[in-house]
Formats: sequence, C-alpha cells, structure tokens
Amino acid sequence: MDDTTFVTLLKKAVEASKQSYAPYSKFSVGSCVLMEDGTQYTGCNVENASYGLTLCAERNAITTAVARGQRKIVAVAIVADGSTPPYPCGACRQVINEFGSPETIIVVATVEHPEQFDKTTLGELLPNAFGPDSL
Repeated sequence: MDDTTFVTLLKKAVEASKQSYAPYSKFSVGSCVLMEDGTQYTGCNVENASYGLTLCAERNAITTAVARGQRKIVAVAIVADGSTPPYPCGACRQVINEFGSPETIIVVATVEHPEQFDKTTLGELLPNAFGPDSL
C-alpha cells in the first residue's frame, strides 16, 4: 500500500467524522477500514448520556463490515478534531485484533490535515495480544 491509499482512507474517515454524535465531549472521530477484498467501510463515534455506552468510530466501521460478511481487516484509518492524531483506545485495539493481525496497518491524522499522518501496525500498538488463537 502506498501513501495515496492511506490519504484516501483518511479523507473518507474525515467525511464520516462529520456524522459524529458527540454532544458531551465535542470530540468528533471518524474511521475507515480497508478489508482484504478492497472494500472500505466508514464509521463515526456515537456518544451516549451513559458514557460507558459510547461507541468509537473504529468499532462502528468494523461492525458494519462484519454485518456485511467481511472478516479480514487490512488497514484502519482514524481522524479526529484537534491537533493530535487519535490512536485507537484499548477496546478498539482488541476489536481490530479480532479481525486483523499484527501486520494490520493503523494510520491516524487530524481532520484538518489528513495528508499528514502517522503510520504503525496493530502489533506495535498491541503486542502479545489476546485473540482467537489464544483460546
């Protein structure tokens, strides 16, 4: 994958972030997941007055992909408001692991500058992960 692909995914995540429901944190997040067959799915964060029920953008994108029969994530793009690129939370890392691998690429950027991104892998973010192979 080249940088053009990552910027495309990040720009789709920017569009998804515009649908964010974040009345409490005012922190809009968007995500786009690239599946093994090349299909892309987007998601945004959806907050809830019962804060623990808030859904992250990454998990929304992944569950949409799974609901459409997809099972293998190749890359995850995440954007958010602010000046710092948003890395996935622990819960999202675990869900990415369920459908990804240590080689799954994670790219993060701000909404304002999707062309300026950080790139890492799930293995770097979640070493020694617990997953299906652990059972």
